[in-house]
Amino acid sequence: MTGLMKMEGRNKGEVTQRDGYQKIIKSCEQAARDGYKWLWIDTCCIDKRSSSELSEAINSMYQWYRNAQVCYAYLHDVDESTFPTHRNNGKFGRSNGWPEWFVRGWTLQELIAPKEVVFFNKNWLPIGNKRRLAPTLQDITGVPFQVLRDGLAAKRLSVAQIMSWAAHRETTRVEDQTYSLLGLFGVNMPMLYGEGRKAFRRLQLEIIRESNDHSIFAWNPRVPRPGSVLAVSPSDFQDCQDIEKVELDEFADKLIEHIEKSKLEDPGNPVPRCGIFRTITIRKKRRTHQHKLAELREAAHSRQLGTFSVSNAGIQVWLPVIPCRDHFRAILACSDIFGHLVTIDLGSSGSSFDRIFGTTGILKTYPEFQTLYLTHLDTSEASRESALDDRTISYYGFTRCGTFPRDFSGNTISLSSLTNDLILIVYANDNVGSRFAVGLGYYFGQGWVHVASDEHVQRNDWKDFARRVYNRMWNARAEHARSMPKYPEEGGYERRDNFIKHAHLPRSIFAARVVWGRWETYNFKLMIDVEQCPGCCAGPCRWTATSNDRHGLDMPGLMKTVFHSHRLKVDGWWVWLDQCSGQRIALGDYGDYFDGNFRRDGNIFEDMGTLGIAATDPAYYPVVSRVSDSGYPLRHLESQSGHEVIRYGGHKHLPLHQPKGLSLPANEHFVLLLKALSARLASKHLVTTVIQSLDVHGAGAGNEGKQTEGALGNGNYRTEPDILTSLYTLASPQVWRREPTCTRSKEQIRFIWEHFYTLLQMVTSLIMLAAWRRLSAHGLQHQRPGTKGLQKSANKQKIARTIEFFSDMFGLKYLMNYVGEITFFRRLPSMMGTDPFDPFKDKRPIQ
Repeated sequence: MTGLMKMEGRNKGEVTQRDGYQKIIKSCEQAARDGYKWLWIDTCCIDKRSSSELSEAINSMYQWYRNAQVCYAYLHDVDESTFPTHRNNGKFGRSNGWPEWFVRGWTLQELIAPKEVVFFNKNWLPIGNKRRLAPTLQDITGVPFQVLRDGLAAKRLSVAQIMSWAAHRETTRVEDQTYSLLGLFGVNMPMLYGEGRKAFRRLQLEIIRESNDHSIFAWNPRVPRPGSVLAVSPSDFQDCQDIEKVELDEFADKLIEHIEKSKLEDPGNPVPRCGIFRTITIRKKRRTHQHKLAELREAAHSRQLGTFSVSNAGIQVWLPVIPCRDHFRAILACSDIFGHLVTIDLGSSGSSFDRIFGTTGILKTYPEFQTLYLTHLDTSEASRESALDDRTISYYGFTRCGTFPRDFSGNTISLSSLTNDLILIVYANDNVGSRFAVGLGYYFGQGWVHVASDEHVQRNDWKDFARRVYNRMWNARAEHARSMPKYPEEGGYERRDNFIKHAHLPRSIFAARVVWGRWETYNFKLMIDVEQCPGCCAGPCRWTATSNDRHGLDMPGLMKTVFHSHRLKVDGWWVWLDQCSGQRIALGDYGDYFDGNFRRDGNIFEDMGTLGIAATDPAYYPVVSRVSDSGYPLRHLESQSGHEVIRYGGHKHLPLHQPKGLSLPANEHFVLLLKALSARLASKHLVTTVIQSLDVHGAGAGNEGKQTEGALGNGNYRTEPDILTSLYTLASPQVWRREPTCTRSKEQIRFIWEHFYTLLQMVTSLIMLAAWRRLSAHGLQHQRPGTKGLQKSANKQKIARTIEFFSDMFGLKYLMNYVGEITFFRRLPSMMGTDPFDPFKDKRPIQ
């Protein structure tokens, strides 16, 4: 307002016409009419430039509202002269069908704290107050009408209930979702804008320090999110409006009632079916049961139940827990709408326990009171990041639809390493009606990957498919984690630190191919690809092992470099190189590599023209790299500039004059180029890096200072005038590799060939028989072909197997669900028999 008074006339006039300024003026006019001398408005009565004043105002705001005589609530989007009593999504679609004032975070305390709240419409006409509108306001906000009329003290409230009132409210700053709740819980904390979701965690810890309400742990998110026992935001409490706190003196009775209703007992000493031992056992179990209930009742009255302490080890609590295989089910001192005690599942994470979901195998045994440390740290901060490479997924028309249940930026996927976690990546090709999801999860220290396809692709939202797959994978996460392969460490340089899964997509010619790095070797790379597949893989196949480079120059996709005898630093990375000998080597050459010998078949830059790619496209230009020496200077080259030295073969050295490195570009264009050549160049090797120099010196024991004339060895060739290509790196692109056909696939191929020849023999016999009948009808043939011999050659049992095989292969059984019974294969044997059936005269359509 001070700045407004100093403005010039024209600018001042523009400001006074704004809605915010008019709201201030109208508020002052209304306050004057009501006989008040002072009016406090948060938009102009707080100097937000002062952090101390802002912090004081936020911590005191609830008290100010409670001490106010009246609070004016201006509903700028209500035109009517009466308060809206029914949801109107057409008019208030952006605010859940109600005026926008009811979805703002700060207005919750403005509604509850004051003794009187008067609502005004757009024209500043009063349309009701909160006492008269209490039943309607309860439907809108979830706040009980007793609280609206008489304040928070009018009803025994749990922490979860108060949190549920803010579950659907929004604020401009994420921290304000927390700061707007301070007064409702009677706590104070400093304002730290920029801390994000940490503010809500700090609020919960402050509440725990001042309250013994277990309902703060009873949050239940729509999407399971294991980890900390503290919620991430008020939205996690959206279904907790009926959670009630159970006082400690009531908890013992509630616990005994819970045990009786759940039929918890000692699983040992089963009751015999009959005889005197049955009677004795039953009596003994009853005595044991009563004794156990008495012990639990006494423990439930302990003060430890209502004592929390917070430390870096976690939140220390004393709770009754039911043990299971690898987790506990804890019973809280709060109840749901039916009066049942609320339980949560806890999984061990080292010295503390995490909140987990979807557990099975809970034992029907007595609970035991134990001291537990519950994780309260944000587990998203301790995460393992996997680098996702799905650049080739678009080659066959597939696109990444999105991720579920949360998004990630770029191509880096973060999974919590302190607890269980799961994220789905969904891909689809709508043109061919194919969709699949790759699940990346973490379960008690074990990373896992699984592929799931959509059996019945419909034109529905991909999120529906993702939600179904997520729930299915989450429930089976323990099984998926156990199914991940575990290989012992291999000796030597070669180490197979990647695994491949090939999963055929139903009713398509495609398969998803996932390459997963071994986490125990600190390899966090994940490649997802789609390749053509004839369907004989009977996928999803088991995991197979492979290897790729984890470090080094940036390459167009995963590569495995062939071990060579030379090593040189290129752009600061150690690169293995081989000496050119016997043939011309250029960047982009491909061919076969066997037993240390490379045989060149062609060059990908030369093949670009066949794919319609211009060689002058800058996206395919090689990357020029700086070559540095290996730290072994030679005396005769110390005074010469531009020389770098490679060490190889013990004491042998290879000095290069002004060397430079050329390597393949790693952009998406080049990645797709390798993908386009993958079918034709399957299992080939590729030259990924070459070192060029003006000249080469051979140096070593006894020949230091000797210079070669224009060539290195016998096969080093110049690619430009005075430029010598002396060294090269050979690698195997992952996208070009093909795994050996599995035994089952080979067996299926053999079956197809066998049944195909049987079917061919059947069709040939049918054609011969039909021709004989037509000739006989015209009197041109009187001798029937030897059908007995024909029938002997066509074994009936083999024919039956062939018919069944091709019926399954072509999906005829599945097709019967849509077109009815298919009789062709059933009629086929009769066509080959002796019954008078002429396919040329029978005009009935074949089904």
